[in-house]
Amino acid sequence: MNPPVPVKKASVTSIEDVQSSADTRRIPINKVGIKDIRHPIRIKERAGQEQHTVANFSMYVDLPQDFKGTHMSRFVEILNNYEREITTDSFKEMLTEMTERLGSASGHIQMRFPYFINKKAPVSGVESLMDYDVTFTGERRNGENCLKIKVVVPVTSLCPCSKKISDYGAHNQRSHVTVECKAKGFIWIEEIIDIVEKEASCELYGLLKRPDEKYVTERAYDNPKFVEDMVRDVAVKFNEEDRIRAYVVESENFESIHNHSAYAMVEKDKDK
Repeated sequence: MNPPVPVKKASVTSIEDVQSSADTRRIPINKVGIKDIRHPIRIKERAGQEQHTVANFSMYVDLPQDFKGTHMSRFVEILNNYEREITTDSFKEMLTEMTERLGSASGHIQMRFPYFINKKAPVSGVESLMDYDVTFTGERRNGENCLKIKVVVPVTSLCPCSKKISDYGAHNQRSHVTVECKAKGFIWIEEIIDIVEKEASCELYGLLKRPDEKYVTERAYDNPKFVEDMVRDVAVKFNEEDRIRAYVVESENFESIHNHSAYAMVEKDKDK
């Protein structure tokens, strides 16, 4: 039996850095990095508590034409340095650190996570959780950071036309109102959700008793909204909110009497 051959360990300084080697094709890359890495985070709630959730992160930088590749491990290192607590400020700090450590002129971080709000039913007061799909998107260009918040808010919409022409009732449906806004200063996730839910035919709840079902049904019937009404009414509120400097409001109604969705979108940048 032959003795084992000793393995020679390479020192860190002797390992070639292939990513930093030159590339001769002279084609810059707009985005390179890691996509869909899950990481636990803590988000501050308006009520003063912290919410523990899990986010999907995508992190990219630009790559100049002279370099063969970027250092993928550094993205994960940066993410782990923030010890699970992500705020608006720390999100911007992460964006700055990422571009500086990777020597890039621009960077992009997207963080998507479920956010839960404990809601009380309108009559019985029974409590239940509602989940909302939230995305933070950060862009860094020319030394400046830009942060956008995107929230998908499920609501009820009731058709004004159906109510007008029908002898009995009116058709309604669940709708997704998606808002993405750029804010000047701080704005709570809950504030954005509140604006949208108040402009719907009726908001949704995780749990309803019979008196609550009566309330939400009649509330929607008394407050009919076309998909066009939904986006316009939310846009009016965003126009009145000085902290919101730019926004996109979309509404998709999952029609209950058609084999298609109804859709509308309003977009505005107040600084242009």
